[in-house]
Amino acid sequence: MLTRKQHELLIFIDKHLRTTGFSPSFEEMKEALKLKSKSGIHRLITALEERGFLKRRAHRARALEVIRLPENMAPRRGAEAAPAPGAPAFAPNVITGRFAPNLAGVQKTANDAAAVQLPLYGRIAAGLPIEALRDAGSSVEVPAGLLAAGEHYALEVAGDSMVEAGILDGDTVIIRRGETADNGAIVVALVDENEVTLKRLRRRGNSIALEAANPRYETRIFGPDRVRVQGRLVGLLRKY
Repeated sequence: MLTRKQHELLIFIDKHLRTTGFSPSFEEMKEALKLKSKSGIHRLITALEERGFLKRRAHRARALEVIRLPENMAPRRGAEAAPAPGAPAFAPNVITGRFAPNLAGVQKTANDAAAVQLPLYGRIAAGLPIEALRDAGSSVEVPAGLLAAGEHYALEVAGDSMVEAGILDGDTVIIRRGETADNGAIVVALVDENEVTLKRLRRRGNSIALEAANPRYETRIFGPDRVRVQGRLVGLLRKY
C-alpha cells in the first residue's frame, strides 16, 4: 500500500545506504524527490515506518534502516549497483495490486451460507481511491456472522501502527464500505486522493485526526477536505 512517492523514497534510501553506508540527509531526500519542503519527507518517512518498511535508530542522526522492500522487487542483497553520476533519476512504476473484479464481492446472506467470499485487496496502486480499483484478483472466505447489511471488502494490514487496537502486521481486516463513521471508529481513510491508511478517526473542530494505536507514531491532523472515509472496521481474521 505504498504511494508512488513513498516507493520512490524507500528505493532512494536503500540505494544510498548500500552505496555510502549511511542514510541520506533530509535535504538530499528532498532534492531527490523534487519536493519543496522537508516536512513532506518527514511525512513520507513516518508512513514508511508505519508500514514496516523503515526503522529509525534511536538517538542517532541520519540513522534510517530499510527493514524490507516491496514484494515485487528483488531482495536487497545482490541488487543492481548505484547508477553512474549523471544518470537519470529513478522513476519507479506503480506497485501492482491484486484486486477483485467486483468491489461489493460475491455476498450471500447468513441464511444462505456459512461463509461469504469477499474481495481481498493486497497492495493498492498509488493515486486511486478504493472504489476505482476493479481488476481480476483474489478473495477471502469470511464467516457470514461477521457481516451485517451493506457492502464489504477485506484488506491486508501492513505495519504495526495499530497493534494496541489488536491489529497486527499481516492480519486481514474486514471493512464495511461507507463514507461516514462515528468519532473514534477505526476506518480506511483516503488522504489527499493518494494514500490509503487504516487509522482511528477523531474529529477536532473543523479538523480530522487520524490516530495510530501505537505510541511510536504521531497523530496526523488534516483539514476536512483532505480526508475521505472509505469504510469502517467490522472484523478481523488472523492466521497462526
